[in-house]
Amino acid sequence: MPDTENRITAGDYLDFEQRVADLDRQVNELRRLSSVKGIDYSAEIRQLQREQVAELKRVYSNLTAWQTVQVARHPKRPVLADYLELMVKDFHELHGDRCFGDDRAIIAGLGQVARNKVLIVGQNKGRTTKEKVACNFGCPNPEGYRKAIAKMKFAEKYGIPVVTLIDTPGAYPGIGAEERGQARAIAVNLTEMSRLKVPIICICIGEGGSGGALGIGVGDRLAMLEFAYYSVISPEGCAAILWRDGSQAADAAQALKLSSKDLYKLELIDAIIPEPLGGAHRNVHDTIYNIEGFIGKTLADLKRTKIENLLESRYKKLRSMGSNCVNNRRRQRAIAVRISAVAKAVSAKSKSYAANLLPRR
Repeated sequence: MPDTENRITAGDYLDFEQRVADLDRQVNELRRLSSVKGIDYSAEIRQLQREQVAELKRVYSNLTAWQTVQVARHPKRPVLADYLELMVKDFHELHGDRCFGDDRAIIAGLGQVARNKVLIVGQNKGRTTKEKVACNFGCPNPEGYRKAIAKMKFAEKYGIPVVTLIDTPGAYPGIGAEERGQARAIAVNLTEMSRLKVPIICICIGEGGSGGALGIGVGDRLAMLEFAYYSVISPEGCAAILWRDGSQAADAAQALKLSSKDLYKLELIDAIIPEPLGGAHRNVHDTIYNIEGFIGKTLADLKRTKIENLLESRYKKLRSMGSNCVNNRRRQRAIAVRISAVAKAVSAKSKSYAANLLPRR
């Protein structure tokens, strides 16, 4: 069962939340003293809670890229099991890839979301240590991606929309995964999902790392939770490659432009789904409610579109990714060149005018 009571203990605060932690300790201490001494501290507690809310607003409105990664990895952030429990009705899991095995890092099944029958495909990190080991800490193997696309084709046969929930550090890079065709499995998923004849909604709920996320991330709409991240590589991996130093992860995260705000500006995602104050781990119910509402509204919109038009729009969307950034840079260069030319012309005219003003001998 998911932890829906949102209990934040001393070990759950992130490094940049120390002021929030101090205020919380003061509130708990006043409550203890109130029960022990019988003194009413309700006014002081309310004041401290107001300060705590103000501090959370201040901190979470100005998160750095690395802080966003830390929030996305919070141990109490809702995972796939929470969404299946609280959002999906009558969920029936489908197993196996009919080739090698049943990868527990990717869960697929039929259910109902916002009164819509859908196929849910999600990456499973697990909650307890035993679950994490069983699902390989959310790093799928090739059989997981083959299972995902097999179930998507099953949904296509019966006209059932597909919803994918992305939450992985990346595909498993082990020898066994490579021997069983990890890269090819992801590539096949990209191809098949791009032409699947049903609506596809992809939502990044936590970590969106590398090709592991992309393997179930091709669709008509790609959305992200506000404090999730989506990147071609993890910040630590990027820092290890560029600087041979994993401690430079914060700089790498900033350079990767991996936050939802950056990706929305770059037009690489279609929507940002808001999280409750202080992140999804502080209010699981509201987070899942926001995602369920987004799925319901988006499916209603996509279902009104003919499949032929849907596929054409999906193709154009995929082909145009990054083109706006290139065009903007070209426009900026052209503007800079024109400004430079005008500045030179003005400078030349000014010199000529000054020369004419000088008295002739």
